[in-house]
Amino acid sequence: MTSSEMIGSEQSLTSILEQQKLDYKLSPAPSLQYRKEQLVALKAALLAHQDELVAALNKDYGQRAKLDSVIADILPCVMNINYTLKNLKKWSKPQRRHAGLLLSPAKITVHYQPLGVIGIMVPWNFPVMLSIGPLIGALAAGNRAMIKLSEFTPATNAVITTMLSGIFDRKTVAVIEGEADVAATFSALPFNHLVFTGSTNIGRHVMRAAANNLTPVTLELGGKSPVIIADDMPIETAVERLIFGKCLNAGQICVAPDYIFCPESKVDEFVAAYQKQFKAMYPKHSDNSSDENKDYANIINDTQHKRLLAWLDDAIDKGAKVVSASGEEINRSTRQIATQLITQVTDDMQLMQEEIFGPLLPIMPYKDLDTVIDYINDRPRPLALYIMSFDKTTQQLLLDKTHSGGVCINDTIMHVAADDAPFGGIGDSGMGHYHGKEGFLTFSKAKTVLAQGKINVGKLVHPPYESFIQKLMLKLFMR
Repeated sequence: MTSSEMIGSEQSLTSILEQQKLDYKLSPAPSLQYRKEQLVALKAALLAHQDELVAALNKDYGQRAKLDSVIADILPCVMNINYTLKNLKKWSKPQRRHAGLLLSPAKITVHYQPLGVIGIMVPWNFPVMLSIGPLIGALAAGNRAMIKLSEFTPATNAVITTMLSGIFDRKTVAVIEGEADVAATFSALPFNHLVFTGSTNIGRHVMRAAANNLTPVTLELGGKSPVIIADDMPIETAVERLIFGKCLNAGQICVAPDYIFCPESKVDEFVAAYQKQFKAMYPKHSDNSSDENKDYANIINDTQHKRLLAWLDDAIDKGAKVVSASGEEINRSTRQIATQLITQVTDDMQLMQEEIFGPLLPIMPYKDLDTVIDYINDRPRPLALYIMSFDKTTQQLLLDKTHSGGVCINDTIMHVAADDAPFGGIGDSGMGHYHGKEGFLTFSKAKTVLAQGKINVGKLVHPPYESFIQKLMLKLFMR
């Protein structure tokens, strides 16, 4: 069986894991040069398969803009590899730490050692970036990896599998496909670390399964990421800064703006500005024909499409007012939905209770920022928070008084692309970090090494106790 074949049974998954763990035991410390060669090969394969990946993503979605796929799926991986190659030697070098007078003349260093085998569970919204991204960190740290791809992106999975099997044997990187039962089995394997990207509810099941093996987890979840438009921010500028984050991949992004806090007197202005900007970005968009609009993505499948329409109907039934950014009514027979701008929302609406993950955008009016802060803090902590304000005092107030996985000021989603900064959630939006150096650290064991030379000062604390030297030491250090 090769890594390109579908592998799903518990026995076969366990067998692959055992092979990878055995391979790790035989070579537990891959050289820096070997790791770099792996990353260089991975980058070359990504570039060589770029057109195939774009075509496959378009097929899986039924319509996905080429540049959406290049900018959001492939480019971040290439940039991550370039950054990692540039910095890996520095990250891998043992770090000298201060021993202190008590431990002198010992030498203290921290060594970064591969963990072993990393499990990576991939969602459907960015199947390239969210499989290859964690893989880059895992390989940089010297590990092996097993990757469980989403069952909802079969065409993309085929390209990823072919691409990776052309570089790595199954003992180094194995690709797994299958339905929810395979994912459940996968999450219960005794990996040395498990990365899961997906919904908060499924993340709870993954963490529960991993706990049985004491497998450490990195959970990249989501939640309802708010945008706060401060009163000093011109509405047209705010829309210009946030609209791409909502429209990219039709809002099917874990860090997409989920809802808007808008000054009470400017809600109508916001709706008009969003419509104007949407039509400028997607001049050929029509809710009645996906054939005319190649720059805007479809909803991934019928299940997600029906969910979004049901949530929209629920909001309307409960008194919401809905305006399409395109100016047209939704054609429910297609899976292409322009941003639906929703006002007069209430907390009992389903779209205000769960992460939207699509092109629905509730707009909430407010009078003062204190009520905004209280609203956010009374709910699960979001993966991202977006501040639209040029006022430094307002920016600092919101930074100090709210919690989120990350923040963009006067922009949205772009913090994910920062190679030299960690990415991760907090609370219900996830735990742990990866990307860049943090990815290397996540997939490494920071092992403290204390080395003594020929002089043994440790014997000074050996029994019998109450010696003059021991009393002097305690007097010196216990103060």
